[in-house]
Amino acid sequence: MSRLYAAEHRALQDSHDTRRLADLIEQVAVHTTIGQEDRRFIESRDMFYLSTIDARGFPTVSYKGGDAGFIRVLDEQTLAFPIYDGNGMYFSAGNLTVNPKVGLLFIDFETPNRLRAHGTASIDANDPLLMAYVEADLIVRVRVEELFPNCPRYVHRYRKVDASKYVPRDACATPLVSWKRIDLVQPALPARDRGKAEPAGGLITIDDYFAKVKAGDA
Repeated sequence: MSRLYAAEHRALQDSHDTRRLADLIEQVAVHTTIGQEDRRFIESRDMFYLSTIDARGFPTVSYKGGDAGFIRVLDEQTLAFPIYDGNGMYFSAGNLTVNPKVGLLFIDFETPNRLRAHGTASIDANDPLLMAYVEADLIVRVRVEELFPNCPRYVHRYRKVDASKYVPRDACATPLVSWKRIDLVQPALPARDRGKAEPAGGLITIDDYFAKVKAGDA
């Protein structure tokens, strides 16, 4: 009995003569605990992709970034990461309260290499791990149920140019992101962000903002 494959997968595998290969991959590569090599790889990442499902059944994929080590492996079944300030939608976090099933994709674009994880997430605004992350709003813990590497042949090779200056850090104040300076956004900002535009350089228009985005300075 396969834990990964349902009838729909089997039909496609059989039509392309890959059932034996799929079974071998599940047998050899899929594991249910986080090993030491998995931990090293996960905790060395400064970004990953998080897949969640909303109340309508639509899947979504979110990019999550931070400094290397912002994803923590707590034990052989559990990893955790922070939810930092974003655009106010709390889309992924909200999805987790409806459907806690998640997929995570960790990629090394320089080597290249990649690792997938499936699990069940919980989210907590009072998690003690909040003390370990500057400016984190929430902590997500994931109980990992399956991990497996993927063939990296189609992963394009990239090199990191610079770390984002907007990642919260103890060593410096986090700058105000430019879209929070847009004039039409001001009435919609949460209380904690009101009045910050002027000290950060003043109000800008939405056209000014997208010009910054195109120039690589968001």
